[in-house]
Amino acid sequence: MPRVTFVEPNGTEHHVDIANGYSVMEGALNNNIRGIDGDCGGNCACGTCHVYVAAAWREQTGTQSEMEHDMLEFAEGVREDSRLCCQIEMSDALDGLVVHIAEAQH
Repeated sequence: MPRVTFVEPNGTEHHVDIANGYSVMEGALNNNIRGIDGDCGGNCACGTCHVYVAAAWREQTGTQSEMEHDMLEFAEGVREDSRLCCQIEMSDALDGLVVHIAEAQH
């Protein structure tokens, strides 16, 4: 099962196994990762699963869809590496993925 490392704003790391086909957000919620709220249940409608994808993983996680880009326009602290983790689907190719949790989720 592929593993994701969630890094809290304070640097605390959480290593989580997430089954293929599940979103990174679902894995965070199923493992009680602080800072990932997922208020909309993964429908790309709230922006409460904002993460920063580590540089080594940006190409593998793809680019923001238009809907995701629009949602991130309302988020705090948006950067070039910002993603909504509900839009990143796990696969074996993402084993070892590292995401940093945004300090604020709106």
